[in-house]
Amino acid sequence: MSSTAADVVRLLSVKDGTVAVAESLTGGLVAAEITAVPGASKVFRGSVTAYATPLKHELLGVDADLLERRGAVDAQVAAQMAAGARKLLGADWGLATTGVAGPDPQDGQPVGTVFVAVAGPVGPDSGSAGGGKVRALRLNGDRAEIRRESVRSVLALLIEELTGEQTGNERAQDTEQNGGF
Repeated sequence: MSSTAADVVRLLSVKDGTVAVAESLTGGLVAAEITAVPGASKVFRGSVTAYATPLKHELLGVDADLLERRGAVDAQVAAQMAAGARKLLGADWGLATTGVAGPDPQDGQPVGTVFVAVAGPVGPDSGSAGGGKVRALRLNGDRAEIRRESVRSVLALLIEELTGEQTGNERAQDTEQNGGF
């Protein structure tokens, strides 16, 4: 269990918030990190591991034309996955990971290209800036390192949304940030 995951559970508990996860390249690792924290059952609604591209549309509602045009490794896909998990599983917050862990490129994207996203409540009563945010990452390392850093990055992005503070990302280059979808 990571301290980042413990911080997520603590912050959501304090805010009476819940989270759901949509994962692709991380294959359930985000859900595993969160559920390793004692008390996670108070905040964790569930997860969908949509590893196959068609499942991103069928289960999470990602636009089929977008998937056809851009492939699964895309900022908008990540944003729609997070929003889809939030809606499907009835959570205040949705998280998503999609990318290329290797060993081969995918959808024209090189190994280490990852998009993590957060979708959350919007409005003055939400307790956060809310809405959504996508972060594009260019990660180095082997498959396991890329997946591990993707988990850490999506959890850190949620903490930033919950607290309004940057958590820092030593290993990843933050190459894109969108203030909404």
